[in-house]
Amino acid sequence: MTETSLHIVRSVDAVRMQVAGWREGGERVALVPTMGALHEGHLSLVHRARQMAPRVCVSLFVNPTQFAAHEDLGSYPRTEAQDCAMLAAEGVDLLYAPDVAEMYPEGEITRITMPGIGDCLEGEHRPGFFTGVSTIVAKLLIQVAPQIALFGEKDFQQLQIIRRMVIDLSLPVEIEGVATVREDDGLALSSRNVYLTDEERAVAPALYMALKSFRDHLHAGGATSEVEQRLVDGLIAAGFTSVDYLSCRHSEGFSRIDDVAALKGHQGRILGAAKLGRTRLIDNIAL
Repeated sequence: MTETSLHIVRSVDAVRMQVAGWREGGERVALVPTMGALHEGHLSLVHRARQMAPRVCVSLFVNPTQFAAHEDLGSYPRTEAQDCAMLAAEGVDLLYAPDVAEMYPEGEITRITMPGIGDCLEGEHRPGFFTGVSTIVAKLLIQVAPQIALFGEKDFQQLQIIRRMVIDLSLPVEIEGVATVREDDGLALSSRNVYLTDEERAVAPALYMALKSFRDHLHAGGATSEVEQRLVDGLIAAGFTSVDYLSCRHSEGFSRIDDVAALKGHQGRILGAAKLGRTRLIDNIAL
């Protein structure tokens, strides 16, 4: 694709004016929210957005409210110039890249909490994470006012929480999930993969392999209680520092599933999160 110039706006007023013009002209608008440090996983969202709408807006904002004090907010990769070049090459129509003061003006206090589905798995191990995510996504959806917003299935719990939030708040936007993009050896693409050393990168696909082993065990008629600890021990033996969770859950409410029969026609997901050196990896597959 021939690279074109990328229109960049950094204020709420500017993004609203641009999108309003498109919508008044009868054009559908798709939003791809990101924190930058873009890779092929992000571009798969852009490609799907282009299939669904003639106008594509990408947001770039490293959201401080979803990072705990001990997490990597300060070191999170920031590569705006490279990101802009990638988006221009993909023909993205608009980049919305506000600063912290624009998204969280002085005196702001409002937060969106997602009790229950936001308190387990990632929510349990990263308290406050989904409050930050829900709040910033709500802000972006209200500010940009797209008809469609796209999120990757790699962050499956986040995707489902956003779907629930949009329903609960009656936001007029369609949420589209896009399949996880993986390296040839199965490692899910993530901006944080740049933290991995060469030795850790060789070990990292073991998380995906553990998820697949978990699924194979359940489809063979086994129970989760028979396999969880064995797979966790296997990850530690492979070189992972710790495992936050390796769990089979219902895809909507995230209640635990002990065996395939417990699904009763509903969809299930096997999700995992583990630390490898200084890098925390998450992944999931459909049951």
